[in-house]
Amino acid sequence: MLQRSTIPADKGRGVEQAHVLQPATNTVAAFMLFAVIALAPLPFGSVDALPIVVWCMILGIALCAASLRALDRRHFLILAGIAIVVGAYGLVLHEQLAARPWFSVVAPDPVWQAAADALGPPLAASLSVVRDQPLWALGAPLAAILCLTVSFIVCVDRNRAHQLLDAVAWSGAAYALYGIAAYLIEPGKVLWMPKQAYFTVLTATFINRNTAAVYFGACAILWLLILVDRFRQRLPRSQTLSWMTIARSLQGLQRDSILGFLAFFLCCVAMVLTGSRAGVLLSLVAAGAALIPLVWKFISFSRKSAGLAAAAACALFILFQLLGAGIIGRLDNEGLAGGGRLETYRSTLAMIGDHPWLGTGLGTFAWIYPSYRSNALTSWGVWDRAHSTPLEIASDMGLPLAGIVVTGWAAIFAVLGFGLWSRQRDHIIVIAALAVASLGILHSLIDFSLQIPGFALMVFSLVGAGLAQSFRAVRPLVIKSSEHSFTSPRLRGEVDHEVIG
Repeated sequence: MLQRSTIPADKGRGVEQAHVLQPATNTVAAFMLFAVIALAPLPFGSVDALPIVVWCMILGIALCAASLRALDRRHFLILAGIAIVVGAYGLVLHEQLAARPWFSVVAPDPVWQAAADALGPPLAASLSVVRDQPLWALGAPLAAILCLTVSFIVCVDRNRAHQLLDAVAWSGAAYALYGIAAYLIEPGKVLWMPKQAYFTVLTATFINRNTAAVYFGACAILWLLILVDRFRQRLPRSQTLSWMTIARSLQGLQRDSILGFLAFFLCCVAMVLTGSRAGVLLSLVAAGAALIPLVWKFISFSRKSAGLAAAAACALFILFQLLGAGIIGRLDNEGLAGGGRLETYRSTLAMIGDHPWLGTGLGTFAWIYPSYRSNALTSWGVWDRAHSTPLEIASDMGLPLAGIVVTGWAAIFAVLGFGLWSRQRDHIIVIAALAVASLGILHSLIDFSLQIPGFALMVFSLVGAGLAQSFRAVRPLVIKSSEHSFTSPRLRGEVDHEVIG
């Protein structure tokens, strides 16, 4: 749906009227998207079936309500890429679930014949080692792809993209405040449920401290970008950074900026109190990397600037030393990715070697892993995840699909990089998407944070907004009443509702 507004085309003549047909604002779809992103971390990170079903339903309705009028050929190419990934998932799921797979060259897992020999009557085999499990495990990836698509369509409007950034940042600050309060008052509970592990660290509404760490780390990155962007807007272009320029800029800070500093501090404290080694360190690296492109184009550096950067680094180091003693101790004892992960990776590679084409079935890792579990691991604990999302995708869905997923992420980073290079404004949206996506991907190499919907939906929504804002805006459709002519909305240009005369 298009919204019409009338703007004088020639004030001097006072006769001609230009009717600007502006893209629909996608209010309903945006509200549903923001609600899902803000609420997804609340019910224990949305790891249970019920919240996942609810999010899929809401996002599905939002997708149906979203208008495509503001999209052009570049956007439809992105949607075509998403459709390819969805089609690949659908094909592999069909093979794993169907009684008669199309690719009969792939034989069912030998576990089916072993079960038939043990039970007596013949069993109808399937490519999945657990019948129908891929169907039950489809919810989390479906919610992620729906969130990416809805966010991409809605955030073609730059105002919606900034609103999404604010929604994620403020909801993260609220969860950080709750997490710190719960850690101080009742650290042995997650919401109203007793913890099964991680009794001495902060997890907020998440079950796992590593996912909580990258979630609060991502929220801290967003707040840092928001605050630096506000600070940058108060500096003259190419202004040399010094104590004097900082003092002048800080004098004009408004109340919302002070609240932003408080929210940033809460997210940092919550992140450090999780005690996650990789989560905290990768978040700090991503935050530092995110600042570079945002600052580089607008501030000239000098020796004083280097001194300021060193002072900021020292302050961060002191904070890390005060709050991160547990993290430092775990790094000394276990390194960055200890705790049996290397042995699990070797076992997962063995699983992939036995099921290279179509995998063992989506969501079947917990069932098939015990038969591959290394004797080097202790008998304590249950490994229901591979602690490496790419390896688990390859073991569950096969190497071809894992290759398509990796190619898709490479294309996403390429588009975001193009947007960062080509856009002249709204860098903060693209930088936020790059930083949070990099944090999620790097952490998922040694853990499973992107398999937790409460964190994954935030990442995919920011990626969708970043992809949408990686292209320059198009001029809206303009119709002149006296000439009965119109201008195509496909002309490129970084304008906001500009009248084309």
